[in-house]
Amino acid sequence: MTLRYIARLIAGLSVLTCKTWAMVDVNMEDRVDVSLKGQAEISCIYTLMEPANMIVWFTKSPGRDQSRRRIYYYDNQSEIIDEGSEYAGRINFTHSHEPQNARGSALLIIDNVQLSDQKEYICTVHDVSTDSGEGHTRLQIFNSPSLPVIEGIHMGISVTAEEPSKVAHCKVDDGYPRPNITWYKDRFPLQQSDDEVKISESETTKANSLFTVESDLYIKAQRTDKDALFYCEVKYFVPGGVRMTESKEINIIVHYPTTEVTVYVNPPDRLIKEGDTVEIRCEGNGNPQPVLTFTHKGEELSADNEMLLLENVKRSDSGTFVCQSNDFDAGIDTEDSVNITVHYLDQIVVTPEETVLNQGEDLTLTCNALSSLPTLTAWYKDGTQLVERHVLELHNASYDTAGLYKCEVTVPSLPELQQQKSVQISVRGKPKIIEEITVGPVNKADRSVNLTCNAEGYPFPTITWTLSDQRTGQPVPVPEAENQKTDTGILSMISVRAMSELTAKCSAANELGTEDVSRKIEAFARVTTTTTQATSTKGGGSGVVIAVIIICLLLIAILGSVLYFLYKKGKLPCGRSGKQDFTKEKASKDDIVMEMKSGKSEEAVLLQGVNGDKKSPTE
Repeated sequence: MTLRYIARLIAGLSVLTCKTWAMVDVNMEDRVDVSLKGQAEISCIYTLMEPANMIVWFTKSPGRDQSRRRIYYYDNQSEIIDEGSEYAGRINFTHSHEPQNARGSALLIIDNVQLSDQKEYICTVHDVSTDSGEGHTRLQIFNSPSLPVIEGIHMGISVTAEEPSKVAHCKVDDGYPRPNITWYKDRFPLQQSDDEVKISESETTKANSLFTVESDLYIKAQRTDKDALFYCEVKYFVPGGVRMTESKEINIIVHYPTTEVTVYVNPPDRLIKEGDTVEIRCEGNGNPQPVLTFTHKGEELSADNEMLLLENVKRSDSGTFVCQSNDFDAGIDTEDSVNITVHYLDQIVVTPEETVLNQGEDLTLTCNALSSLPTLTAWYKDGTQLVERHVLELHNASYDTAGLYKCEVTVPSLPELQQQKSVQISVRGKPKIIEEITVGPVNKADRSVNLTCNAEGYPFPTITWTLSDQRTGQPVPVPEAENQKTDTGILSMISVRAMSELTAKCSAANELGTEDVSRKIEAFARVTTTTTQATSTKGGGSGVVIAVIIICLLLIAILGSVLYFLYKKGKLPCGRSGKQDFTKEKASKDDIVMEMKSGKSEEAVLLQGVNGDKKSPTE
C-alpha cells in the first residue's frame, strides 16, 4: 500500500472510533427480515458527488461484546472478503454510483441464512477526503414452527377435586423467534386464574437454536365440561407479520356424581303379553355410572348393572320395578321406578261340550275366556263366520245342524293374544244317504273304478256293500271298504273291476234304522277291449299291407279259374307261340297258354289241351 492509502485508512478508522461523521450521508433500513435458510439482501445507500473511495462492512453481535468484526473491504485498488469468517462462500457484495444523482449504493447478499447470522450489520463509506459515514441494519431471522400437537388426559377428572386438574398438553417444535401458546375452550380463550385455570409453560432451545415450547392446561372441572371442546392456538412471527395455527379439538372425560336415575322399558309404549322378553333399563345422570340394583316386590333381582332382562314373563311379573343407585364416592343414593303389566288371555271354556241333539231340539252354546284386555268373540262353522258374540243359539236341530263349531277369541289391541276351541255337535237320527253311489274315473293301471257312498246319521251308521251280476243275479265278491268319519256321518269307498255288468248296493244302518241305495255299473272290460283293438289297428300299418296282399292273391286265383273254365268250354282261343294275344282270330282252340311274370324274367307254362296232347314249349 502507498503511504497515502495508509494515511487515509488511519484517518477513516479514527473517524469510526470517534463516531464523528461528516459529509457522507449513509441510509440503511433499521431491520431486515428473512426466513431461515433464505437469502438476505442488506442495502447501503450513500450520498456523494463522486464514487466512494472506500467501503467497509462490519458485523456486531448482540450482547456484551460490542466489538466489530470486518467481513468486507473495498477501495480503488483492492477488494477483500475476509477469509475464515462464517460467511465465507455465502456472501456477495456489489456497489454502484450514479453521478447525476450524486448517490451510490452498496449491497450485501447473504445466502442460506443461518440463525448465527442474526446480528447488526454496519456499512462504512469514505470519500476522497477524510469524510465518511456509516449506517446500521439488524438482520432478523424467522422460522415457522411445526403444527401444534395436543394430547388429552385419558383418565377422567373429577368435579369434586379441590385443585385444578390437568386436562391437556400442547407442544410446538422448531420455532424462531419463540412461538406463543394460547388455550381455548369452546372458542373462548382461557386466562390464568389461581382458582379455576392454571397454565404451565416451558421452553427448550435446541442445538440448532430453534425453540420447542410446551404448555399444560389445568382446570377445575364442572359437569358442563363433559361436552366442552379444548384446543391450543400457536402464534408465531414471520417476515413482515404474525401467523396463527390451531391444534385439533379434544373432549375430556369428566367424573361427576349421580344425582338422579331414570328407569324405563325398552322399547317403550308397547303392550307386554305372557311369554314375551322384557328389557328394563336404568340410567344415572352421573359419570361413571354408579352401582345399580333392581328390586321387584321387595326382592332383589339379578341384572347386568344398567339392564334387567325378564324372559318368558308371566302375569305374576306385573307390578313395580325399582332401580336404586349407590354412589359410594359421593355418598348419594337415588332411585326411580317403572310399572309394567303383563297381559294374558286364558284358555277358552265352551259350554256345553260334545253335545248330542235330537232332531227338532234347540241348543245354546257359550264361549268365554278370561283376559286382562277387552276381547272379541266369534263363532265359525266350515270356515264361515256365524255370529260375532260369545253366545251361539241353534234352533230346530237337523242333520244340517250337526258338525264342528269353532269359537275364536281375540284381543284387538294385542292381536298376538288369540285362542280357539272347537265343539262337535251331533244330531240323533236314522241313517240318510246323502246322494247316490258315485263312480270315479277308470284306473288305467288295473282298469278299476272307485264307488263311493256317503251317509249321515247318529250314532254313526255302519255301511255295508253288496255286488251282484246283472245277468245271472249271482253275488260278486266285495273288496274291503275304506271308511272315513265326517262331521255328520260316514264316507265309504270300494274299488271294483267290472268285467260284466254289475249292480252295487250301499246299505247304511244304525240303531235307529236303515237306508240303502243301488246303482248299475257298466262292464268296463268290454269297452277296454274295443278300445285296445282300435288302438292296435290305428297303430299297425303292417297288418293292412298283409291283408291287401292276401286279397290280391285270391283275386288272381279266381281269375285263373275263370280262364280255365272258358278254355274248357272253348270260348278262349290261345296261340302256340311264346306270347299270344287273346284277341287274335288265328289262335288255336285246342291250346290255352297262361303267362306268369316275375320281376326279372318270363316263363311260359303250356297247359294240356282238351285232347290230352302235350305240346313242346317251342310250339
